[in-house]
Amino acid sequence: MPTTWPATATEEPGPWAVGSGWALGTFGELLQGVLPDDRHFLVTLPITIGSTATFRYADDAAGITVEAVRKRKSARVVALALEALGRPGGGELLLASELPEGKGLASSSADLVASVRAVADAFGTSFPTNAVEAMLREVEPSDGVMHDEIVAFLHREVRLHSRLGHLPRLVIVGYDEGGQVDTVTYNRRPAPVDAETRAEYAALLDRLAGAVADGDLRTVGAVATRSAELHARTRPRAALAPLVTACDEADGLGVVVAHSGTVLGVLFAADDPELDRKTSHIQARCARLGGPSTIYHYAPGLAARRDAIEGNGDVL
Repeated sequence: MPTTWPATATEEPGPWAVGSGWALGTFGELLQGVLPDDRHFLVTLPITIGSTATFRYADDAAGITVEAVRKRKSARVVALALEALGRPGGGELLLASELPEGKGLASSSADLVASVRAVADAFGTSFPTNAVEAMLREVEPSDGVMHDEIVAFLHREVRLHSRLGHLPRLVIVGYDEGGQVDTVTYNRRPAPVDAETRAEYAALLDRLAGAVADGDLRTVGAVATRSAELHARTRPRAALAPLVTACDEADGLGVVVAHSGTVLGVLFAADDPELDRKTSHIQARCARLGGPSTIYHYAPGLAARRDAIEGNGDVL
C-alpha cells in the first residue's frame, strides 16, 4: 500500500478516500459487577487520552492491512464497517494510541471504536453508537468507550445498559502494579457471585447513577472504593489497602481500579484548592509501593475530546 493517498470529496468518494477517527480510553471502572439478572456490567470513567485511527480506502484492495499483527481485530472491525456501508474493497489502517496495552485503560476497545469512526469519516458519514456496538460485538467484549459520557455498559454483551451523564473534572493519580492482563481471557473465567453481592451491586449502581446526576463526587468515590473492595474478594490487589489509606490521608474522593487490569487510582476534584499537595502525597505513597504513578484526567463530554486534541489530556 502507498503511504500517502489523495483524499477525495467526502460526498462522493472515488476509488481512494481517507478518514480519521478517535476514541478515548477509560481509567478502569467506577463500578463493575454482576446484577441480580446475571448480567455483567461496568461503569466507565473516560479519560482524556486514547487512540486515533487513519483509514485509507481503495475500492480495488483485496483486504485490510494494518501495521501490526496484534491489531488484526481492528482490521476485522474495519471490514465490518465497510460491509455496513456497502463499500467493496479494503485499504490500509494506521493506529496510534496513548493507552498502554493490558493495563485496564480500554486500549483495545478504543482502537476498535477509532477504526470504525475512521471508516465512516472516509465516506463523510458517522455510525450511531448502537451500530458501533453491533460491530464490536462481532469481534470481542468491549468497554463502552463509543459513548462520550459516563455509562453503565454490559461489556460481555457489548450493549448499553444506561447513560449516567457527566461529572465535573477529575484528576486521577494512577498506580500500575505491573504486568498485563488479557481482558478477553479474564472475562471468560468463571467467577460466581452470590445473590447478596449481586443485590449490593444493583444498589451501588443506583447510588452511583444518583451521584453522577447530582455531581456528588464524594459518593462517586465511595462507590468506586466499595467496588474495588468487592472485586478484591476474588482478585486480591496488593496495592489496594495502601492506596485506600493514602486516599484517606490526602482527603481524596476514593479509589478506582481497573477490575481486569493492573492500574489503580486515587480520585480528586480537579478544582480542589490543595490538589498539588494531595497528588504529591499520593505519588510519594506510590513510590513506596515500588511502581510508577501517572496523572490522568477526566473531563466531561466534548471537553474531553477538545483536551485530547489540544494535548491537554497528556499523561503528566
